[in-house]
Amino acid sequence: MQWIEEELERLRVESLYRQRGLREGLLDFCSNDYLALRDHPEVIEESVRVLKDYGLGSGASALVSGYTKHHRDLEDKLSEFKAVPCCVLFGSGYLANLGTIPALVGVGDLLLSDELNHASIIDACRLSKAKVLVYRHRDYQHLEELLRSYRKNYRRCLIATDTVFSMDGDIADIKALKRYARDFDCMLYLDEAHATGVLGASGRGGLEEFGESWEEYTVVMGTLSKAIGSYGAFVCGSKAMCDYLVNRARSVIFSTSLPPAVCAGARKAIEIIQRENWRVRKLKERSELIYRRLSTFRFEVLFHHTPILPIMVYEEAKALDLRDRLLKQGILIQAIRYPTVPRGMARLRLTATLRYTDNDLERLFKSLEKL
Repeated sequence: MQWIEEELERLRVESLYRQRGLREGLLDFCSNDYLALRDHPEVIEESVRVLKDYGLGSGASALVSGYTKHHRDLEDKLSEFKAVPCCVLFGSGYLANLGTIPALVGVGDLLLSDELNHASIIDACRLSKAKVLVYRHRDYQHLEELLRSYRKNYRRCLIATDTVFSMDGDIADIKALKRYARDFDCMLYLDEAHATGVLGASGRGGLEEFGESWEEYTVVMGTLSKAIGSYGAFVCGSKAMCDYLVNRARSVIFSTSLPPAVCAGARKAIEIIQRENWRVRKLKERSELIYRRLSTFRFEVLFHHTPILPIMVYEEAKALDLRDRLLKQGILIQAIRYPTVPRGMARLRLTATLRYTDNDLERLFKSLEKL
């Protein structure tokens, strides 16, 4: 169809065209495998053991016959790790947000969302059919003004936020958000995709980082695909809320469940995080080291003491040019452009992980220095 070709050409002209690239043969400096667990020997061994017993897929949705002891054991382990009563598994972070948020609020309800929330939260807000108000990024005075003006007009209210924002690496103020949720009788939805395994002394996430405990109005979502090094997602809350999601979250009801071998590997990864707290501490040290070295170059780097360190370029074409020049040196740092970030806010999204050797880091720094 001609219009598709025309649209693709427009994207190329605006430096917004995207295509997939193979990472083989490249040093990957934009992975979310923060704790280097995806190929940990114990994780692989446990996954292979269950793979041999159960096969590749689960065979059905969790409500048909796709719920095994490995799904249950992972949910129990996640509940323990997050210090929350109950947990429900989802196929991905996107499916978790798309299933949970519209199940919690709908027509006649109010939904307040941080303007830099992940695309999956934005889409879930639209799908919910609730009244959606967007507050300025981490501007909690603006959030309070909206709550004072609108909360009384709606039945239920949900405040939704990333804990660690995936493109900037900054952190939501969980303590303040909990206070607003209590004061205005709201549910608080925390997307901890990039906080799980990263924040807090033991990697339990935003509540631990801020010295807060779970309360019934708090819903904690997280992914298995970042620091845990697996695939899938989860939503934690009260036992009643978990039962409710099993009955109302369409992305649970109508999706095939995670493969049992994936669940087993993820559970083993969480055990390793709990056993080897040094990983969380070392990740923080690694992030600081990379930031200090980058600060000696002529780059503007955002750093909020998380492993996400965007190198700000601003111009889309320039971001692509720098990415391609790094690729020629065997370095992969992806260029992030609109609509993932606002127009004119393009960047190279560099991440810190425990995968890098000292030689890898020196190669990275020398490549960046040439730019």
